Amino acid sequence: MDPLAIAVLALLVIAAGNQLAPKVGLASPLVLLTLGIGVGLLPWVQGVEVAPELILEGVLPPLLFATAVAMPVMDFRRELRSVAALAIGLVVASALLLGLMIHLLLPAVSLPWAVALGAVLSPTDAVAVAIARGQGVNHRIITVLEGEGLLNDASALVLLSAAVAAGLNTDAGALRPMSLATGFVMALAVAVVVGWLVGEATIRVRSRVTDSAVDTVISFTVPFLASIPTEYLGGSGLVAAVVAGLVVSFHGPQMLPPGNRRAAHANWRTLELVLEGAVFLVVGIQAYGIVNELRLDPSTPTVGHAVLLAVLSGALVMVVRAVFVAAILWWLRSARRRNHRRLSAQAERIARFEERLSHACDVDEELLASRDLSPEDWLKALNRWHSRLDKGRRRQKRATNDMAYFTAATLGPREGTVIVWAGMRGAVTLAAAQTLPLSAPLRPLLLLVALLVAVGSLVVQGLTLSLVIRLVKPLMAVEGEDEEEKRRVLKVMRNAVKESALAEALRDQGLDDTRGLTRSFSTVGRALAANSPGSLPHGLSPSQLRYLAVEAIHAQREALLEARDEGVFSSTTLQYALDRLDAEEVMLAAHH
Repeated sequence: MDPLAIAVLALLVIAAGNQLAPKVGLASPLVLLTLGIGVGLLPWVQGVEVAPELILEGVLPPLLFATAVAMPVMDFRRELRSVAALAIGLVVASALLLGLMIHLLLPAVSLPWAVALGAVLSPTDAVAVAIARGQGVNHRIITVLEGEGLLNDASALVLLSAAVAAGLNTDAGALRPMSLATGFVMALAVAVVVGWLVGEATIRVRSRVTDSAVDTVISFTVPFLASIPTEYLGGSGLVAAVVAGLVVSFHGPQMLPPGNRRAAHANWRTLELVLEGAVFLVVGIQAYGIVNELRLDPSTPTVGHAVLLAVLSGALVMVVRAVFVAAILWWLRSARRRNHRRLSAQAERIARFEERLSHACDVDEELLASRDLSPEDWLKALNRWHSRLDKGRRRQKRATNDMAYFTAATLGPREGTVIVWAGMRGAVTLAAAQTLPLSAPLRPLLLLVALLVAVGSLVVQGLTLSLVIRLVKPLMAVEGEDEEEKRRVLKVMRNAVKESALAEALRDQGLDDTRGLTRSFSTVGRALAANSPGSLPHGLSPSQLRYLAVEAIHAQREALLEARDEGVFSSTTLQYALDRLDAEEVMLAAHH
């Protein structure tokens, strides 16, 4: 069949699978995987060969970048310790223990190659995030799972590279702890630096672009601008793409026009849908070919051996994950108690500093002369101390809000159970498995084990995760609390502009300021659309009123971003408010 026709058919299947998934109560990757397996079993369908580098270097960077852009940096910062433990510590522990077990069960597979397979089986898939979010679980669980998915792919691939180097005898000491740790640190350091530089540079370029289509095209290049040079420098291109995405997530609301952000978001959602769908569809089609390759090779163990090894590997992965998550939860409880004590000590230090600073303001000129200080020098010193005090207060406020966040949604055994069961394997496992060189011992068997673990976990855990959530009853998102917080956010927005020129103009027209300018903006928008002079504040043209309204929106956005930096509100509520402001500003721009 013509390649173009195949591509069009694949797009239609991806669209149909995503449309069908909610109706049958399944995650769309499971539907597409099943469709792919069905297509692969058709006698006239030839095996599909996709270079694994295409997935690892062409598909994963934009997918991880898009996830990072959508992730609130405030939440990622708060959960960074848990995320790092799962994405790095758990990946290394799982890979080493799996490698040891596989080597003991199959002595023909040397320890480096067994660890390589362990690294392949270690990273989790993002399917669980969609399922858990659909069930309405608490935002902390979603953040931990998303953060883990952002980083564990890179950790697994760094470990896989070291294991393959040891297996090929190109670097016999690659799996030594010191060598492995050095490789991790270097790969992450290079990735963080390059990703941050690319993110900062591209966000400034995009802030000067006025055409939303041009801005979207530039945004499509960002993950590759970060990942490609990072790989050449020996770093992790995936981590670089993630860091660049987090930079865009942090600066985007302040630096990018709302119309550009909304257009890029819509186009990125489409790209994510196509890329994720294509990966699972291709994986399903390849399944039969991998099984058939093992059956036709008499020198390898049987399919039954592969099934047994896959079951044992999947079970060991879950046991290690459960132990790790339990240890993380215990550590978080201990850290929370320590943070309470540290917070109290920090508050006392700030109070003492404030007291000393208040006495410093009473110094007279005679005392300054005795210390050979001019009043100007003393004033500069006071300004520096006040600046230090303000920074300390902001840190204290952020730490207090972080503590309230952790206390309000404590992760316990129920939440840990969901995090454990959500650790299913997927596309990255299959793509990484195919990077194993042809000289790897029992390669067809290793590929089949990776396929069985990935497909098995997607089916078993993917189909039962919703049931597990209903049974264990973890923390769920509470609608009532969201509404209360939204009211507090709207109060911050009103306070940000109540003395603005727009507020003055609206009061002159007789609008009640207590209604809030967030409602008044809709009135402004309708007045501008009608272009009726009688409906506008006296003495203001439509262009003047539009300018004042946009300035007021900017003031509100600044207040919200300041609240974000201090951790005052949840990321969900802040995003709700920022989306409202974006919609108002786009509406005003439409009537320009």
